[in-house]
Amino acid sequence: MLTTIYACLFYGATAIFLAGMALRITRFARTPAPLKIPTMPAPTTSSGVAFRMLREVTVFHSLFRANKWIWVFAWVFHVALAVVLLRHLRYFLDPTPLPIVLVQPFGVLASFAMVAGLAGLWARRVVVERIRYITGPSDHLMLALLVAIGLSGMMMKFVAHTDIVALKQFFLGLMRFDPAPLPADPILLVHLGLVATLMIVFPFSKLVHAAGVFFSPSRNQVDDARERRHLAPWAAKLEADRAR
Repeated sequence: MLTTIYACLFYGATAIFLAGMALRITRFARTPAPLKIPTMPAPTTSSGVAFRMLREVTVFHSLFRANKWIWVFAWVFHVALAVVLLRHLRYFLDPTPLPIVLVQPFGVLASFAMVAGLAGLWARRVVVERIRYITGPSDHLMLALLVAIGLSGMMMKFVAHTDIVALKQFFLGLMRFDPAPLPADPILLVHLGLVATLMIVFPFSKLVHAAGVFFSPSRNQVDDARERRHLAPWAAKLEADRAR
């Protein structure tokens, strides 16, 4: 029964995550952005915009220029999260590719960095007055959820070990729609429940900025307002009339 419950939970969470993200991305893509509002200094070519976006999603360039200590915690968290996610790919791939095998020791260290980065970002929402003013309960809940996921994962590594072979068979079985028995370790069940919760709420939370950053007009626009000036239909008609 436990295996069935968690199998249904992850099937449902995956469906909600994929459908929710598809809906949000579709809305982002369909939202008109007729005005040129790139943050200056802005690139004047499409390749420049691509390079700018690359800097934003890899080194958080604008945040680095705005606030160095917040940048440290944000960058550490996101890089550590990426390493942790790479480490977890071993549960979904059989055989496990060599790069994923090599990243395993670094994934353990990254778990500490991830929680430390989250702690710094959470402290910012409590200590910095102007950030505290715009922080709502949902922001604290998202941070608490991420911290709980990190801590419960670390507990499985350093406090109460679980049967990772059986766990891998469970997830491989999920992808074949034939789930194997799930280990009944309490910490593992809590960890998986938190992860499924994150998958469900992700598309409807501020965490969707992971996809939204690519649709930000202040970042993805070329500074060619003079070369390609936008005209509303009424303004175009007015200019045509004046030209006559």
